[in-house]
Amino acid sequence: MATEIKAPTFPESVAEGTVATWHKKPGDSVERDELIVEIETDKVVLEVVAPEAGTLTDVMAEEGESVASEQVLGKIGEGSASGDSGKKEEPSSDEPKAEKADQQDEKKEEKTEEKKASGGKQHDVKAPSFPESIQEGTVATWHKKVGEAVKRDEVLADIETDKVVLEVVAPADGALAEIKAEEGSQVESEAILAVFTEGGGSNVATAADKEPAASADDGASDEKMGDKIVAPAARKLVAEHDLDVAKIEGTGKGGRVLKEDVQKAVKDGSAKKGAAKSSAPSNAAATPAAVEGERVEKRVPMTRLRQTIAKRLVQAQQTAAMLTTYNEVDMTEIMALRAQYKDTFLKAHDIKLGFMGFFVKAATEALKRFPDVNASIDGTDIVYHGYQDIGVAVSTDRGLVVPVLRDTDSMKIADVERTIVDFGKRGRDGKLGMDDMIGGTFTITNGGTFGSLMSTPIINPPQTAILGMHKIQDRPMAVNGKVEIRPMMYLALSYDHRMIDGKDAVRFLVTLKELLEDPARLLLDV
Repeated sequence: MATEIKAPTFPESVAEGTVATWHKKPGDSVERDELIVEIETDKVVLEVVAPEAGTLTDVMAEEGESVASEQVLGKIGEGSASGDSGKKEEPSSDEPKAEKADQQDEKKEEKTEEKKASGGKQHDVKAPSFPESIQEGTVATWHKKVGEAVKRDEVLADIETDKVVLEVVAPADGALAEIKAEEGSQVESEAILAVFTEGGGSNVATAADKEPAASADDGASDEKMGDKIVAPAARKLVAEHDLDVAKIEGTGKGGRVLKEDVQKAVKDGSAKKGAAKSSAPSNAAATPAAVEGERVEKRVPMTRLRQTIAKRLVQAQQTAAMLTTYNEVDMTEIMALRAQYKDTFLKAHDIKLGFMGFFVKAATEALKRFPDVNASIDGTDIVYHGYQDIGVAVSTDRGLVVPVLRDTDSMKIADVERTIVDFGKRGRDGKLGMDDMIGGTFTITNGGTFGSLMSTPIINPPQTAILGMHKIQDRPMAVNGKVEIRPMMYLALSYDHRMIDGKDAVRFLVTLKELLEDPARLLLDV
């Protein structure tokens, strides 16, 4: 009896997917849970595995076709490729099958012997449980090698999703016996990443110990950087740490620079740009990073987070009727208030008084008065939120992330400032959790911290508006018929014209301006 191969269940925000790659052809035999086909959506690439062992008999959705959630993609019949699929003919002799069975038994015996030799209880190291909004992650970095001794709760690997980096820690003192998901591979929630053996690392014997040391990405395409041949994973680390590859000694075949070589250079600091190469004689000139006139290029893989940011920004511009309205706010009163109370505020709350607390509270009040700006679009429905969850854009080395302040109407300015400082620190350390990133009814981004005078921020779907703050700059202004120098900031509100009328967007921004220029309005609710 044939078994149907179905597309995964897509989340509500994903309408359909595209058949990207079939890894098996009709007539090929497959094992249970073996990867058969990949489905690409607008957010992630989903892997479809065999529901049972057998032979792929039919492909019902060709590569490039669009498919719906749980649509039938193909069928698996009983037996192996030598079965009645009609696609291939094999000799009727049972010798190959018996030979294959013997080989499988030998492999099982070898694995059993390896486990016995390693000693200690074995554990499956699994990926964390992902929330519903995240389908899969990518194995970004293995911090430990097979056989290397580790302590309980020490970080073994990093899993990078489209929102955060998750750490996978050791379940006990011991060592990795086998790595099943190499760097760069995509894994689903709670997928098995490795096998871990309790006990010391020196007694863990695996097939990896019997082979010459090699980088985890052997077989992938190398690239020449200067006069060095650099492995893909090594290139990524070189770019992340801004190292001079000419100063890194390659230990691979033919002087190939491996990931381990870069990790060593990062640890001892010998390959920092501008640093003298340790192996060079004291009277010799250090090798330059690039010859004058040489047109140097470097290629690094786009991180999963950067890919998601790119897709979401393009999606926002393609689907939303986005428009931006501008205004400017006189920051005199807020700056005076901040100068008057900053020392008292610091003593009382152990946190510095910044500008974001005022903007978040003012935006919260304005959102209460203009519910359309606080709403979101879900298909042909408008969802009005009876609360204000404001996302605050935080810049990190990996890209822009937007953690969310929950129920800002009930937060005090000190709570806002403290939470934002915490978000910034954890964002830079890669410690933001899933719950920090999900949801949000409105977003604030502050390009002024980098010196931006004016910009057009892009909406964060499915939200319908985003506020852009900018640099505070002294400018001559007409005040009561006289020219005065005032600290001014341009404000930009990008909004989805499908949901928000122009007059409401302008009135929202004017309300925000009035609340900021006269902070007493926040206390009096006027």
